[in-house]
Amino acid sequence: MKKIKVFSLALCMGLILSGCTNTQKGAAIGTGGGALLGAIVGKLAGNTAVGAAVGGAVGAGAGALIGKKMDKAKAEAEAVKNAQVESVTDKNGLQAVKVTFDSGILFTTGSATLASAAKTSLQEFSKVLKNNTTCDVAIQGYTDNAGWKNSTAAQSVEKNKALSLDRATAVSSYLQSLGVSSAQIKSVEGLGEENPVADNSTAAGKAQNRRVEVYMYASQEMIQAAQNGTLQ
Repeated sequence: MKKIKVFSLALCMGLILSGCTNTQKGAAIGTGGGALLGAIVGKLAGNTAVGAAVGGAVGAGAGALIGKKMDKAKAEAEAVKNAQVESVTDKNGLQAVKVTFDSGILFTTGSATLASAAKTSLQEFSKVLKNNTTCDVAIQGYTDNAGWKNSTAAQSVEKNKALSLDRATAVSSYLQSLGVSSAQIKSVEGLGEENPVADNSTAAGKAQNRRVEVYMYASQEMIQAAQNGTLQ
C-alpha cells in the first residue's frame, strides 16, 4: 500500500510538472486512483472544495473527454481581458478551469460596486460560460488582511469576509444579468482573508490577495455524458 501511495504522489507531481494538456491529465487522473490524486493535486494546484457530487470513480476514458472539454473552455477564457486563467483539479480529481479577476480591476477600494472596466471583462466572460453550459460554476471572493478603521482585529476579519461575499455576489449577479443561468452557478462564497496566494506583508502581495476566483468544473451532466462516451 505504501508503494502505491508513493507511486501515486510521484505520478501526481509528474502531471503538474510535465505540462500535459487537460486531456492527457484527465485520462491519467480518471483511473482507480482518481480520488487520491485529486486530493493531492487539488491542494497543490486546484480547489478540492468544488466539484459535482458523483458516486464512484470516473474512468480514464471519461476523464480524457472531460479534459478535452476543459481545454476548450480554458482557451476561450484566456481570451478574456484582465482574466488570469489556469488549469486545476476539482474534488473528484477531474480537470477544471480557474479564472481569477483582480479586485483592483473589478472594484474600487472598500466597494462592492463593479467598475466599468470590470463589466467589459465580465461581458466577455459571460460568453464563455454560455458557450459551456455543462460546466458548473463556483464563485469565491477574497480580501487581504488589512484592518478596518475603528474596528478590532476580529471585527476587521468579519468585515473583510462580508466585503468578499458582497463582491462575489456582485460578480454572480452581473453574470446572470448578462444571461448566464442561475442554475449554472452552484455556489457564491465570501472567504475574506482565507487562502492567501501572496505575502500580506507587502503591498504587491495584498493586491494579489484581493481577488474573485471563478471555477468552471464538470457538472453531473458532463460527467454522465463522458461516461456514456457522448460528450462533445
